[in-house]
Amino acid sequence: MKYRLIQKANPLEPDSKRKWYASPVKSGTINNYQLSKGIASKSSMTRGAVLNVIENMVDEIPRYLTEGYSVNLNNLGTLRLSLSSKGVSKPEDFKSENITNMRVVFTPSPEFKKTLQNIEFELSE
Repeated sequence: MKYRLIQKANPLEPDSKRKWYASPVKSGTINNYQLSKGIASKSSMTRGAVLNVIENMVDEIPRYLTEGYSVNLNNLGTLRLSLSSKGVSKPEDFKSENITNMRVVFTPSPEFKKTLQNIEFELSE
């Protein structure tokens, strides 16, 4: 993986001297078509069949998340929803309008983490 160096201040110590930190270099974006083509080359499924599975998965995951389920994708990891809300003094004072943010949390599986630990880093020119 290529990285570049960026200089920034420590947010916990804004008056301290700026330091250099590694930042990943983005090579681009892979879309569903490219992903399905790569998966199809490693399986007996056609690119169209793989693409169909990916698109159906993209439709199904949000449905399960909004129904309160976490979605375990085995060796990839688990997706779940997290909420932020304004606090109230008494439970009866809480309204759904108090919910200020919702986000998807991804927790990588141990296998996925282990795969990423073997990355070799290279400074980008």
